Amino acid sequence: MSTNKSEIERVQATISRSLHEHWRLFLAEGTVLLILGLAAIMVPMAATVAMEIVVGWLILVSGIVGLVTTFYMRQAPGFWWSLFSALIGTAAGIVLLRWPLSGALSLTLILTVFLMFEGIVTIMFALDHRRELSGRWGMMLVSGIVDLMLAGFIFSGLPGTAAWAIGLLVGINLVFGGSAVIAMALHARAEA
Repeated sequence: MSTNKSEIERVQATISRSLHEHWRLFLAEGTVLLILGLAAIMVPMAATVAMEIVVGWLILVSGIVGLVTTFYMRQAPGFWWSLFSALIGTAAGIVLLRWPLSGALSLTLILTVFLMFEGIVTIMFALDHRRELSGRWGMMLVSGIVDLMLAGFIFSGLPGTAAWAIGLLVGINLVFGGSAVIAMALHARAEA
């Protein structure tokens, strides 16, 4: 028991020493995140368009990865639901990248439709896993329900919030993330 405790203390000391040695890098990262977040909050429409492009790439890549892994695991439960989800992701990513300047409304609508279908598909996928007695199906079910709730939240604010909501949410996220990294850096600086 004391061997495990001393091993844990050694790992904690190593991490603390590493954080202390690199606190300036963490401070720089946190500052950049904070500045980007404030910029996104001040110009949420520009941040929304930028996010449209980033989200397009993320959804496209996730769709392609989903297609590849789905075909490698053809025999797994929920194959058709997983395939459908990957195709939706790939198509949504292509649409976002093909028309990046079509406006924030397109991102908001595509994001809403994507979340709605992804929620339904994830719920069906979870139920297939439940029938096969796979572990962790409950978390998949919760994920699908959260997707449906997010789709409803975004849809309820249309069209008025489409121009600024996504940029504002990203900005707030960056401000909080940057502040957390700055706090960690300042704490690490003080640690010996």
